[in-house]
Amino acid sequence: MVSLICTLQDHRDEVYWCAFSPTLLATCSGDKTIRIYNTNDFSELPFSPLSGHRYGVHCCSFSVCGTYLFTCSTDALTIIWSMATGEVTTKFEHPGGSPVRVCSLSPDSSLLLSGASDGTLALWDLHTKKLRKSKAVTEATVMACCFAPCGQMFVTGCTSGDIKVWDLDTKQLYAERDAHDMGVTCCHFAPQFDIDFSSVEFRLASCGQDSQLKVWIVSQHGAAACEMKLLHTLTGQSAPVLSCAFSSDGELLVSGSVDKTVTVYNASDGVLLHTLKRHESFVTACAFSPTLPWMATGSMDKKVNVWRIADRDSGQAQSRNPSCQGKNTQENVLSFVPVHDGTYCRRWAGVKDSRRGHVERPFLPSCVCVCPTGAGRKLSGHSRLLVSDWSEEDVLAWLSEEGLEELVTTFTTNNIDGPELLCLTKETLASELSVESVGLRGKVLRKVEALKAELTGLDAPDEFLCPITREVMKDPVIAADGYSYEREAIESWISAKNRSSPMTNLPLPTTLVMPNRSLKTAIGRWTATQ
Repeated sequence: MVSLICTLQDHRDEVYWCAFSPTLLATCSGDKTIRIYNTNDFSELPFSPLSGHRYGVHCCSFSVCGTYLFTCSTDALTIIWSMATGEVTTKFEHPGGSPVRVCSLSPDSSLLLSGASDGTLALWDLHTKKLRKSKAVTEATVMACCFAPCGQMFVTGCTSGDIKVWDLDTKQLYAERDAHDMGVTCCHFAPQFDIDFSSVEFRLASCGQDSQLKVWIVSQHGAAACEMKLLHTLTGQSAPVLSCAFSSDGELLVSGSVDKTVTVYNASDGVLLHTLKRHESFVTACAFSPTLPWMATGSMDKKVNVWRIADRDSGQAQSRNPSCQGKNTQENVLSFVPVHDGTYCRRWAGVKDSRRGHVERPFLPSCVCVCPTGAGRKLSGHSRLLVSDWSEEDVLAWLSEEGLEELVTTFTTNNIDGPELLCLTKETLASELSVESVGLRGKVLRKVEALKAELTGLDAPDEFLCPITREVMKDPVIAADGYSYEREAIESWISAKNRSSPMTNLPLPTTLVMPNRSLKTAIGRWTATQ
């Protein structure tokens, strides 16, 4: 049985990816931000949201211990964030400046892999923070990549439909042509693998535009020989499947689809266990918690649903506490969904050796006990104004709401109003406002950037927003794919030697763009009324 724990509605645009660490949930979006939640009560961490990317954030992944978070974006950057402070520790720019669509971390967190729209991948050494390998692996867009549990090879999937297996020197070990008709959208290895005397076998899940979820056996024989065999073709969804993931024990497989459903399968025999229908648009992301019986799904409806999976042995959970705190921010009010919880134990991602049977390491049981507080918050008056119209009093009220009360006196003395707030920099905070704490300066700036992202294009019709920047367009142009973009954004996209459409991933017949004067006029009229 699967039940909904809570719905997170903090993102202002489509949710592209979600990922769990042992104690945190990260979600990323077209609104350029990454939000970090504590899995105890799904409250956001003080430094959330993270704002460091210039365009939409496509993918996020935690290090094994959860100390760092890795994110990648259309801005060609892969950023490493500290989960202790929310600060950026490292930025990697993809060779050639192409938009990065996906990233993956090796099991020992020593290597970082990223795939881009121009068909190239980059392999980074995280110890030296240097580029280890860069290679063009396809003429299409790299949409999926992931490391095998052994850490000695990885796979890539692209919009042409091929899945390829590579070693760490980017030598191709195997290619499955047309694994998914019309393109691969996601792939994920099960944490467990089988060892025989002369070979190692891994299970790989892949999904694509052909509306299918497939499970493969990837076998490696000796040092180089490798092959893939199809184990299951799962057809529980009626439209393209955009995301897939194995549970930490390898027993479940989840997928999200354009048909707005989430399907959960028994990973061993491919039997469909659950079809979940609580999203209002395409389901673009799914992930399992490594330590709790929880699953998260993200969607183009801007929501993240967190689900609880009942004990698969008994079919139901032991009732210990009747409620769990949820979050529904449509009206910025916390709501609570009744669920049951108890004590759970998961298996370590073990190795199955044919000579000795399954090798397991125990994980200490953890009790999930979250009590509702009933606390809620109504929208304050200033939140209905543009930040540029805020008075000094509105700014002070905002400081208090964001937990920055220690700055109230400083902002009052310096008469900081809305326009001044938007112009704050590290330099002005340090030199003019005498804010000595580096951490406090960083926190203020992150809050301001989040505020800008939150209110940029507020209530704007979707057709007024550039698909790349998700901001109201100032100089809209029509590209060869028929979509309208901000001129600077699409020209930057094309100048990065990317000849595919940002919307369809299909090749652009021409890179010429034409002004969309009627749209510009409509945007001008709408802007004048705001």
